[in-house]
Amino acid sequence: MENISEKHILEGGYCNSLTQYSRFLTREVNIGDIALGGHNPIRIQSMTTTDTMDTLGTVEQTIRMVESGCEYVRITAPSIKEAENLANIKKELRYRGYNVPLIADIHFTPNAAEMAARIVEKVRVNPGNYADKKKFENIDYTQDAYNAELDRIYKKFIPLVKICKEYGTAMRIGTNHGSLSDRIMSHYGDTPRGMVESAMEFIRMCEDQQYYNLVISMKASNTQVMVQAYRLLVETMTKEGMNYPLHLGVTEAGDGEDGRIKSAVGIGTLLEDGLGDTIRVSLTEDPEFEAPVAKALADRYTRRSLEQLEKRTAPPVQYSTYSPYEYNRRITEPVQHIGGHHHPLVMIDVSKENLKDPYFLTAVGYNYSAGLDKYNLADQACDLAYLGDNLPSFSFPGNLKQVYNYKTWLGLKDKHNAHPLFSMEEFNQASLKDEYLNFVQLDADGLNSSVQQLNNTVVLILETSAAHGMAAQRSFFITLQDQGLQLPVIIKRSYTEVDADNLMLYAATDLGALLTDGFGDGVWIDSPGQNLALINSTSFGILQATRTRISKTEYISCPSCGRTLFDLQETTQLIRSRTDHLKGIKIGIMGCIVNGPGEMADADYGYVGTGPDKITLYRGKEVVKKNVTTAYALDELIGIIKDDGNWVEKL
Repeated sequence: MENISEKHILEGGYCNSLTQYSRFLTREVNIGDIALGGHNPIRIQSMTTTDTMDTLGTVEQTIRMVESGCEYVRITAPSIKEAENLANIKKELRYRGYNVPLIADIHFTPNAAEMAARIVEKVRVNPGNYADKKKFENIDYTQDAYNAELDRIYKKFIPLVKICKEYGTAMRIGTNHGSLSDRIMSHYGDTPRGMVESAMEFIRMCEDQQYYNLVISMKASNTQVMVQAYRLLVETMTKEGMNYPLHLGVTEAGDGEDGRIKSAVGIGTLLEDGLGDTIRVSLTEDPEFEAPVAKALADRYTRRSLEQLEKRTAPPVQYSTYSPYEYNRRITEPVQHIGGHHHPLVMIDVSKENLKDPYFLTAVGYNYSAGLDKYNLADQACDLAYLGDNLPSFSFPGNLKQVYNYKTWLGLKDKHNAHPLFSMEEFNQASLKDEYLNFVQLDADGLNSSVQQLNNTVVLILETSAAHGMAAQRSFFITLQDQGLQLPVIIKRSYTEVDADNLMLYAATDLGALLTDGFGDGVWIDSPGQNLALINSTSFGILQATRTRISKTEYISCPSCGRTLFDLQETTQLIRSRTDHLKGIKIGIMGCIVNGPGEMADADYGYVGTGPDKITLYRGKEVVKKNVTTAYALDELIGIIKDDGNWVEKL
């Protein structure tokens, strides 16, 4: 094994540094002709959605994926016949001049894995279902029984290890939050620690055979769980002298804007700390649309590495009051409805809009009715509007607070529902302040004794100009927490010359990483020239993805693959069309039994393909109706939601 530096354990706990970008150095693993880990770039991969027995269809899709940016392509092999057909797929790809390394995806079937390992460059196994049991049974294992099960698994798993070692095949040990075995659940529960131990058991078995060609993943649909599990994994590996490369991904992220934001929150949070050697963005879309999203996330850190070579001055941060391994929202004293137990708010700059026209507020959730002279609020209506030095010529909604630059606020005749934004210097010198709510804007580098003197009417607006801005802002929060300062903080990030797609990804990473750790009482995405509706929906999407504010129905939808028993994209859109008004409800949509019910562990309800034209419906992990004909399945699902009292009619 490559030597692990002490600083991996001592300075960052799970990463090299909490204050500056530094990529965690992992062991290099050869996967065909494209090496992973070490000093190699962050690699991009995805998974085919075709039937693996459709050789030409799989080959054609693989080629489209490679041309979209995939460096590795994963193909499902649910049984030995599909595993055998990987040889035909590989032969045809090589004949056409494509040498992309292929990865066999295995669940439940050791014989398929052993066949595939002789053909492709890498196999993926899930410790929860490769040779272990998953029946959702509560079993109390004695230590002797636990060890006996481990011995049984060892005997079943080692033949694959020996084949991989003989053929030079790499292996990914891929733990999924929703498919932890009953044995692991009995000892560790449904926790990040359980995910880590599930993988570590298999890693130790591999090392016992002197097999080190491993890649590890800790996937979950819950971004908080996913981030905590990867951090715990790295901490655990380094303590045992291991540094295997990491495959990052959020399972069942969904489609469209939601899927991209959720993926960026989970994957981006880890990339910010230098973790991750390969990325798969799981969208309920054709796989060739996944690679560009993954590449956009990875490319940001290629640039970050070059920037950090030029500047390494940030001091290390101690985190006596902060744990990166569990979610705890930072304790704050509320100022009106900001901070405390209140959900995080959304603040948006409207100063450049046409302030003579109330209809522009539709983009931020306030629909103006001229006939009634009233506003109708959408579920995603922003909470704070920044107007700078500009005054509207119409009355704002009563529950939308207006924020003005201090000097402009001073001149307002009517200060009702209007509040000032100060610099720190202005606040210290001001003779007149708002009686109830004042905003003070400062940079993450600006924490000094003046902050300690701020009174209980102040909410901080935290900016950063640092290249590694998330870490700078996190250091600010940790210092506030260590000093016992309980001022609410709205996180502000500014993006110039960034297109709509990258704005979503960057903001979800930068803000989501902090919210995932419990930091932040609001968000402010500043992106001059961008569409207000995009900024608003992205802001709420980030809060939804971090589970800090639920404002709409959430869909835990797996990416399609060769195991899928129905058209996932079409079905997801159909279910959305009839349920997207159910605020706070989580619905899992799974194409096959492999990804359900385990992978929809967080869902309130589940819609799972169990056979041709057959759907099984779940309440949580409980089967409610089996083998429902597809044509009736959505109506039956809605019936279950109604029976539970969770249905409301669409307006």
